[in-house]
Amino acid sequence: QPSTFGVATTISTEDSVTALAGRRRKGAAKRKPGKGNLNNAPNSSVSHKAVEESEIRALFSLWNSALATGDSRIVAKRYAKEAILLPTVSDTPRTDSAGIKDYFDAFLQKEPQGKILEGDIRIGDGWAQDAGIYEFTMGATGDVVKARYTYVYVFEDNQWKIAHHHSSVMPEGIDIAKAITEDEVRGLFHLWNDALATLDSDAVTKRYAKSGVLLPTVSDIPRTDYDSIKDYFDAFLLKKPQGVILESNVMIGTNWCQDAGIYEFDLLGDKVKARYSFIYKYEDGQWKIAHHHSSMMPEPLLAASAPSTSADPSTVTTLPDDEVRGLFNLWNNALATLDPDQVAARYSKTPCLLPTVSDVPRTDYDSIKAYFVDFLKKEPQGTILESYVTSGPDWCMDDGIYEFKFGATGDMVKARYSFVYTKDDDSTWKIAHHHSSQMPEEVVAKASLETAATV
Repeated sequence: QPSTFGVATTISTEDSVTALAGRRRKGAAKRKPGKGNLNNAPNSSVSHKAVEESEIRALFSLWNSALATGDSRIVAKRYAKEAILLPTVSDTPRTDSAGIKDYFDAFLQKEPQGKILEGDIRIGDGWAQDAGIYEFTMGATGDVVKARYTYVYVFEDNQWKIAHHHSSVMPEGIDIAKAITEDEVRGLFHLWNDALATLDSDAVTKRYAKSGVLLPTVSDIPRTDYDSIKDYFDAFLLKKPQGVILESNVMIGTNWCQDAGIYEFDLLGDKVKARYSFIYKYEDGQWKIAHHHSSMMPEPLLAASAPSTSADPSTVTTLPDDEVRGLFNLWNNALATLDPDQVAARYSKTPCLLPTVSDVPRTDYDSIKAYFVDFLKKEPQGTILESYVTSGPDWCMDDGIYEFKFGATGDMVKARYSFVYTKDDDSTWKIAHHHSSQMPEEVVAKASLETAATV
């Protein structure tokens, strides 16, 4: 059998056959009787012919050239009759030609081309092994990905074929999933609330992730770094705030979670309700706030301000920033159809919509559609003015400021937005969470002027 890493050895046909057959025995019950024994394989020995390491390394080039054809049938033919493929991005071992072809049907859509960065070759009598690290460039996306590989080749029907192929992601780059329950997600609010109770803006700011985004209740300015978040809480903590959650909708993913709903604050004796979205990510061994959007309850604000214009509008893959922003265009194009079903279909099966001009959280298809039945009468079309993107495995979020033009009236209206996107069952990116709020400084100013006018 192969020696320890770094030393190449040559062993007899009988020993190599026994070693490979022994590796199969554990799953032999799934094989037909008599299979998995290389003693019966034709031309299994190449003891009559010297094999160089360069020839074994060249076998990778044959496989890579098969990838370049884009034809999964050609790739599958590079594998032996009883090959085993343990692929990089599938939990399912592929143990026959049909299973191997099925894997490459999907993988080849990425247009992969690989190269070996480092490898170690062992040669036996009728078998050879090449193991190390390879790197792929995905022509469809431009992504470059490293992985670890092991190929075991056997000489079958006068050709070298892949008997075993194990490919795995580089382990130090893997995010180990941190389990969390819904109650624990809601408990993260209390850590932030306890930090508020210290009246120390540094203690509060430390609850936010390194690339955290805060869209605060009473400031139009997105806060996207430590200093600007701290600056907001320097003023807010003068009110000695303490909060309680009234309504909560929790969603949990791999190393991220979301809590969105309505909370209420005691501010020096005043009780104030607001809508909130927290996105938490697991960072440096702690759950931190990656995104926090807080907005005033829109219905009483609209009543107080009585604006002359029409009501404000509502609005194991990591996506590049441009593709995340492109998801807004899919939603905006759905608005352009003026069909509330098409807009509602852009939301996930378990959505949460906190719209601009309604206090009611919308958490299912029917309630989201009902909101857009009225909103689409304004013929809205949106443009993103400022965008802050965060992406993770199979989720992403886009926060910032957008502006809408209403074709029915010609009005132009700005609002703050947060979209959280996740992959649906059919691998389509859908809106799992959408929080839209009026620009708070403008709303407060209008409300103050209206109040002053009545005094």
